Amino acid sequence: MSEFDHDLFVIGAGSAGVRAARTAAALGARVAVAEERYMGGTCVNVGCVPKKLLSYAAHYRHDFEDSAGYGWRLAGEPGFDWPALIANKDREISRLNGIYEKLLNDSGVTLFRDRARLEGGHDVLVGGQRVTARHILIATGGWPFIPDIPGADKAITSNEFFHMERVPESIVIAGGGYIGVELSGILALLGSRVTLVQRRDHLLPGFDQDLSAEIETAVGRYASVRLEDEITEIVESTPGDLRIQLMQGDVLQAEQVLFAAGRRPNTADLGLDQAGVWTTEGGAIIVDEHFQTSAASIHAVGDVIDRKALTPVALAEGEALVRELFGQGGRVPDYPLVPAAVFSQPPMATAGLTEQQARKQHGQIQVYRTRFTHMRHTLSGRDEKVFMKLVVDADTDRVLGIHMLGPDAPEIIQGFAVALQAGATKAQFDATIGIHPTAAEEFVTMRTPDRD
Repeated sequence: MSEFDHDLFVIGAGSAGVRAARTAAALGARVAVAEERYMGGTCVNVGCVPKKLLSYAAHYRHDFEDSAGYGWRLAGEPGFDWPALIANKDREISRLNGIYEKLLNDSGVTLFRDRARLEGGHDVLVGGQRVTARHILIATGGWPFIPDIPGADKAITSNEFFHMERVPESIVIAGGGYIGVELSGILALLGSRVTLVQRRDHLLPGFDQDLSAEIETAVGRYASVRLEDEITEIVESTPGDLRIQLMQGDVLQAEQVLFAAGRRPNTADLGLDQAGVWTTEGGAIIVDEHFQTSAASIHAVGDVIDRKALTPVALAEGEALVRELFGQGGRVPDYPLVPAAVFSQPPMATAGLTEQQARKQHGQIQVYRTRFTHMRHTLSGRDEKVFMKLVVDADTDRVLGIHMLGPDAPEIIQGFAVALQAGATKAQFDATIGIHPTAAEEFVTMRTPDRD
């Protein structure tokens, strides 16, 4: 008989937790999972999935408008029904919640629908019951950050956004990262008057600077963008009418305020101190290259460790960990080459190094860029540009980074990410025949660097 109730106890049934639990169970481990909120975590419930569905909905506005250039005539003004969209979205999310739970049940995993808290290196208190495990995995993800300012309780976050009763006539969004940029596009195209407030001097910090500049231009077409500013106070002047004080002195009026200043590791009240688990000042759990914390029996993966807050990365980390614990060893993600997308309007995507990172790490580089009107808009007349960029190591000819803003950018970059993972060179890009006419072919037809 084992001295522990379980071989692995997972706290959090998001993407990372479910993948880790299922993989460990398939490898013969006795596994339990605790989830206090919703199956599938942030991605399924208030992140990737509902956001992408609402992004599709928003883009129909442009589709209806663009169709006129192709001879289509709509019978009257298109109407939009927000409650119908949310009801359909909720139905899909419920379906996915059920799938996640079924996956765990079919794998033989014990599921606790309650909050779990560490009571030591091998002990967990869940639903008033104490259970033990040889290994404990923390996969509790992130939680929206709310600044400590007067009136912050009058605002919403991305969590509440997906359950709003209607689209507000006007909204101020605080934060120019992934969430702020994506929700700005969705709300603007669905009818809101949007003001995006960003405390930095550019949108999407951490992305290639050329790409950030392009997205600022794109967002500026449908929203008012205020850089190097932030909200300092929110006052409700009349019901449904908020007065928003900005750091630079301006006062805005809007029906709603949404904080999108990022998400923080969800580590509050988990008993980390009692278990001897170290965290950063921001609350992220500190782990080594094997996802082991300062307590040898406790591990952490996903957004809670604050490496790369992306669902596929969390999945890969969870699987790598349990294959090392119960299998023949797992493959840790190659973080610098992880592709990412922002489902803005239009979307953008990237893989590999930014120009700034490449110059710092490799010294001499070559940069290839192009900016053009998408073929679709030669007839639609829409003032929207496609931007594409390659960053190449001048010494080895290896492609270090690839970046794009424009229709289908995430789908296109996903394919090219394989080439970067394989170590493709610019010569190999040049030797590849493009598919014509497509936007993607530009990546294999750029011949002359515009700077080095």
